[in-house]
Amino acid sequence: MANMVEDVTSKTEKLDVDEAKSTDGQVENEANKMKNELVVDEQNNKSLDEAEAIPKEEEKVAQEIEPKSGVSFPVKLADGMQLNALGIRKKTLLGLGIKIYSFGLYGNNEKLKELLKSKFQTAPAKPTKELFQVVIDSDVELMLRMVIVYGSLTMSMVKKNVDEGIGASIKKLNGGKKDDELTNRVMGPISDSIKLSAGSVIEVTKYPGYTLETKVKGEVVSKAESELLCRAYFHMYLGDDPFDKEAREKFGMSLLSLF
Repeated sequence: MANMVEDVTSKTEKLDVDEAKSTDGQVENEANKMKNELVVDEQNNKSLDEAEAIPKEEEKVAQEIEPKSGVSFPVKLADGMQLNALGIRKKTLLGLGIKIYSFGLYGNNEKLKELLKSKFQTAPAKPTKELFQVVIDSDVELMLRMVIVYGSLTMSMVKKNVDEGIGASIKKLNGGKKDDELTNRVMGPISDSIKLSAGSVIEVTKYPGYTLETKVKGEVVSKAESELLCRAYFHMYLGDDPFDKEAREKFGMSLLSLF
């Protein structure tokens, strides 16, 4: 009888210990699961921040709001380029003017100042075609930041729109000759699978040496060296038939202020 009691007691104690171990294991597994979920969430949040690719330091810089879209742009970028004009790109659909993206035109104003003073003895009374042409033809650093406004925009729609604009601009600057291969070097390498939403950022920068670099949501997606391509791209915004005439005029006034 005593042996039976001891045996039952031993089994009971063993069962209690096993249950305790099982419970401890479950708690540990749940804790590890929660920890992993937190890590994944943190990574997702980090990816989201990186995807939209607006540097955190820009949050501390003064902002200017594009009035027709309500989108804000930093007046100065981390690399020193300054905001010289704001505008908006519209497309007509079924008789309606659809806001596609708002944009900010940035420039290396110190280099622009040197350029203008080397070309003009005195400041023009108002922005002139010659003034804009000097900037278009130069290799001074310029950047166009686009912020998507139309939420249903796809990358294929953006590529088609940009290709049409650049193609027409190249033809105008190239004696009436088309150059589809050159046109395709800006948006052609970009995958149609890239998802865009309202607030997504696309940046196109002209660097010294006539290098045109395109970033989508912070990632470099194309880079091309071509003087004609660089001139054609910014001709769309600063040429004689710009996407936004008010933005071109504001950019011109910014240039005059540099004299």
